[in-house]
Amino acid sequence: MYANLEQALLDLEKAGLLKRIHNEVDPDLEMAEMARIAFEKGGPALLFEKVKGSRFPAAANIFGTRERMDFLFRDTLESTQTAVLFKSNPVSFFKHPHLGILVQAAKAGLRSLPVQSGSIADFQECTLQDLPQVKCAPDDGGAFLTLPQVASRPGKSSGIMTTNLGMYRIQISGNEYGPDECGLHYQIKRDIARHHQKAIEEGRPLKVSIFLGGPPAHTLAAIMPMPENLSELLFAGMLGGRRFRYFIHDGYLVSSDADFCILGEVAPDLKPEGPFADHVGYYSGKHPFPYLKVKKVLCKKNAIYPFTVVGRPPQEDTLFGEFIHKMTRPMVPASLPGVHAVHAVDEAGVHPLCLALGSESFRPYVRPEEREPMELLKTANALLGFNQVSLTKYLMVAAKEDNPELNVNKVPEFFTHVLTRVHLDRDLHFQTSTTTDTLDYTGGSLNHGSKLVIATAGPKVRDLRNDSADLQSLRLPAAFADVKIVMPGVLALKWNGGGASFEAELASLKESLTDWNFRENYPWISVVDDTSTLGTECPQTNLRDFLWLTFTRSDPAHDLYGLNERVEQKHWAADAPLIVDARIKPHHQKAITIDKAVRERALQKLQGIL
Repeated sequence: MYANLEQALLDLEKAGLLKRIHNEVDPDLEMAEMARIAFEKGGPALLFEKVKGSRFPAAANIFGTRERMDFLFRDTLESTQTAVLFKSNPVSFFKHPHLGILVQAAKAGLRSLPVQSGSIADFQECTLQDLPQVKCAPDDGGAFLTLPQVASRPGKSSGIMTTNLGMYRIQISGNEYGPDECGLHYQIKRDIARHHQKAIEEGRPLKVSIFLGGPPAHTLAAIMPMPENLSELLFAGMLGGRRFRYFIHDGYLVSSDADFCILGEVAPDLKPEGPFADHVGYYSGKHPFPYLKVKKVLCKKNAIYPFTVVGRPPQEDTLFGEFIHKMTRPMVPASLPGVHAVHAVDEAGVHPLCLALGSESFRPYVRPEEREPMELLKTANALLGFNQVSLTKYLMVAAKEDNPELNVNKVPEFFTHVLTRVHLDRDLHFQTSTTTDTLDYTGGSLNHGSKLVIATAGPKVRDLRNDSADLQSLRLPAAFADVKIVMPGVLALKWNGGGASFEAELASLKESLTDWNFRENYPWISVVDDTSTLGTECPQTNLRDFLWLTFTRSDPAHDLYGLNERVEQKHWAADAPLIVDARIKPHHQKAITIDKAVRERALQKLQGIL
């Protein structure tokens, strides 16, 4: 039960899970690369004691291994999970025979309530420029806060229990920002968006508080997808084993235990924010976004600046995702009846691909061979309107009745289950010209794109093959080469380009596939720019690259094709195989790359640490 970040870091150090960096480090790319390397190698949390240009030490890779996550919350994780279980199913919970379970939930509930404590006298004042100016990637538009806890409330006199605590990136330098301004990049479906809209309607500025540091539970609370109108401060107290302490200063909420607090009002206009190397593995571009007029920056006497590094998965935020799945798993069936499990696939960039397991019981009286997706379509619509799952681009949902042992976390097995059952003339359901994840540029413009639901129920309609000998009879047009089998039923082709357009060459590809004896056995084909890492002897690398290339580089409505494409009563239908154009397009954002010289410097400074 840590009172602040320093206590937690000292505890990690005592357990051998944190190492100090005594030499001066550069926040311009070098610190981020050191943190990136430490995560890649399963290394310790890092405490940078001397940061160039700042008087504050900084910490990274705090949550970078499951071991550290379990260690930090070893005294509260079980009781917090118990409380979540109670919230998700109170009736069955009270039937539990063990009194200790009920006591655990009661204790967790008591410590979840925020408490007013502390004052402005506990803090000193500083500026945004005093903070470590951490730049994570070469083309970033400036320095960003990457572990902020952004607090907002819906009304001027709203109580503490209406507070939303979210994690949105904050740009503190670069672009057109003045010394007392910082960018506020939030996505359109977040609670802070509702608060901002309400403030605009009432003609008042939205007061926002940004916390950095504090007990580690506060950071994780900011990423928890809590139900609307249920404050994340409750979860912070539960997981931290200590009530969230706060006070009000000049109308602003201040976390008494935070290392830093930035207090400001959302300006009435917009300013350019970005670019930023984001968690899908690409830069998000520079766009007009809200920004804060900063009124005050507060810091504790021994403040430590926490940060993380995002980029192509896996990264430290991969562990955040696993933690969220672990904590919210019991809440999914309670919030969405008929849904048994959901998996936002990290290797595909999280939101581009989601796998779900549901029930298909609308017509229990039909014979098994007559079953088809019906209830699953209702389930899919519910999922696409639910919390962060609403950002999903490709949603694959399967009926549990077809295989009670099917696991959404076993991606190849789930793909096999879906591809053996999918009716390509019936089971693909598009949402075109709709809203998408702010970080996904495949639709051509910010927040615009399409979604695809693939819903399967019923018996197998095809067998999948995984035999390289099958490829010998496949005669590809010259524009396509290096065909690889990624997993059963899934191929990847390299696009060679050439004089003709992709659409023209695609017609030739379809023609060659029409006469291929095994086209039904390979119902999914991804066309990519490079297949060199696909079809390798390393299944994990093979799968990871296929998922990332396919789902981060395609827009369903624009980039999905099939043999004998047709529209029947406004419904798109095709014959096998599906062809996904997962090439890089001119409107796509640049993939993140790191300078070799920066990596070499980072490795040198980590000698003896990893």
